[in-house]
Amino acid sequence: MIRVVLPAHLRTLAAIQDEVTLQVKGKLTIKTLLDELEGKYPMLRGTIREHITFKRRPFLRYFACQEDLSHESPDTPLPEAVVSGKEPFLVVGSVAGG
Repeated sequence: MIRVVLPAHLRTLAAIQDEVTLQVKGKLTIKTLLDELEGKYPMLRGTIREHITFKRRPFLRYFACQEDLSHESPDTPLPEAVVSGKEPFLVVGSVAGG
């Protein structure tokens, strides 16, 4: 099982309290993980990625194993620690200010 941690506003939208666990079949990439997440929680479609281009939304970042995966290709394989469930995949709301 893959563990996904979402920011508070997306947990509220999806009506979940804690991290999400997903069973992803096939090649385990950022894209397949997000496809599965949006399939299980359709109310999240368009909140993490754009509807048409599937590009990451501004002000959201992806992290796994203390690495920023936000600018990686969607076809980037997930780290083994995420695949095994040892570490979560994090969707983090960026902090902006001036």
